[in-house]
Amino acid sequence: MVKNLQDTTTLHNGVKMPMLGLGVFLVEEGAELENAVKTAIQHGYRSIDTAAIYGNEEGVGRGIRQGLELTGLSREDIFVTSKVWNADQGYESTIAAYETSLSKLGLEYLDLYLIHWPVAGKFTESWRALETLYKEGRVKAIGVSNFLAHQLEEVMKDAEIKPMVNQMEHHPRLIQKELQAFCKEHGVQFEAWSPLMQGKLLDNVELTEIGAKYGKSVAQVILRWNLQNGVVTIPKSTKEHRIVENASLFDFELKKEDMELIDSLDQNVRVGPDPDNFDF
Repeated sequence: MVKNLQDTTTLHNGVKMPMLGLGVFLVEEGAELENAVKTAIQHGYRSIDTAAIYGNEEGVGRGIRQGLELTGLSREDIFVTSKVWNADQGYESTIAAYETSLSKLGLEYLDLYLIHWPVAGKFTESWRALETLYKEGRVKAIGVSNFLAHQLEEVMKDAEIKPMVNQMEHHPRLIQKELQAFCKEHGVQFEAWSPLMQGKLLDNVELTEIGAKYGKSVAQVILRWNLQNGVVTIPKSTKEHRIVENASLFDFELKKEDMELIDSLDQNVRVGPDPDNFDF
């Protein structure tokens, strides 16, 4: 059971990954971004998730350095994730994209590097590049994002190293139980992006009622549901009170009937693109 903000899950290669982190999707470069990352680290977050396409790796790097300076932590205390964008997929270009991300972040290594989307005809070559980076010790863990079971199978068919993580859109309206079960069976850690459905669930009646029982917000209920299901989660926020609220999950536990009620909200509805049908 996850007891605090520093608690981790152990990936299949032995690397420890925090169960809760800060996402920075759609947060532009600038003071707000740097402040959010710095503030999260000050409040106990140990995981920051970004991507090349977010266009904010430099600011994330600055925020991390500020956070480390203020807390006296070292680089090894923070788990940093980035992702190779679709236009950079392929063997050589993925390795070059990794170098670019490191340079922008101002880091010597990443804790986790992901293939952002399963670009048909390219993602297996991209995976070979990630295996190379991993075998060279340049990255601590490698994985994928937005991969459905058949795409994971295609990667694993020829892979020397299995993906350690699959980061998916995941929230009470899109649970993907079969995909979660597939990942679990193959030792792939399931991670949620957009866990709050980009805010679309925050006034949901059932979730509001569950929150009232525990004296918690809808966001806290959803994030706690993730943790109790063993799903790594990276809620995005730039506001200090939200960053704190999103991490205040360790003084309550959802009862079985509430977990089941949340599961019953599933409608297989996405806010993001379908991994089988995207054109970017």
